[in-house]
Amino acid sequence: MVQTVADIRAALNAADKQDFEALSRALVADERKGVKLALAAAKRRIDAEEAECARLAGMYEFQNQLAEGGAIVGLDEVGRGPVAGPLTVAAVVLPDNPRIEGLNDSKQIKPDRREHIAEEIRRCASAWSIQHVDPAFIDEHGMAHALRTAFSGALAAVEAQGVSVDCVLLDGNALGIDPRERNVVKGDAKCASIAAASIIAKVERDAMMCEYAKLYPEYGFEHNKGYASADHIAAIERAGLSPIHRASFCRAWTQESLF
Repeated sequence: MVQTVADIRAALNAADKQDFEALSRALVADERKGVKLALAAAKRRIDAEEAECARLAGMYEFQNQLAEGGAIVGLDEVGRGPVAGPLTVAAVVLPDNPRIEGLNDSKQIKPDRREHIAEEIRRCASAWSIQHVDPAFIDEHGMAHALRTAFSGALAAVEAQGVSVDCVLLDGNALGIDPRERNVVKGDAKCASIAAASIIAKVERDAMMCEYAKLYPEYGFEHNKGYASADHIAAIERAGLSPIHRASFCRAWTQESLF
């Protein structure tokens, strides 16, 4: 019985690599244009899935090489650059299995997908923690001290959950928070645990900024997340600062003196 193109397309859409290879052999003599297009589309999908599996495996392998087989915690921050809202740091300890699909630099993931992956991280992680540093602390102590405080707090919170850590992986430059610290430039795209930390930190902070948008609707926090967009700057010049603005970051628009 000759299958319709629609039936073949449905079978190809559901096929894994092994099934695809069997279907390709069975359909090699089928000259229908719709079948050839469906085979090509399925091949692209299978290739993309294989590439994603290899990318993800590489992230786990890279961090395991850095840690030389030891237990790893990954840390990352979100909110260093905004002029409003907290600095947020997350720490995550991932098991090697199951591996969480979709891990990547949080900025490279669409928001709805990012929220789904964040749920998986919190469900699968051996331990995780999120720490916030409020704008007043940043204004008083500066960003460098705020970063060290948040990273140290997140690490301590993870270890308080009973997890023994051999290697502390941080995205970016050295902070000197711990003798086990290893720093990886663009680590959120290279190390699974750093990527996981970047994702849960961003999801948490974005949700906070959306809540702040309800309290201070004039600033558009639900859109700019506290970053200095043109509309946000105009709102500061028009309405002044809210309680969650970092005054030390906003002097250019509030005409406050440095002295």
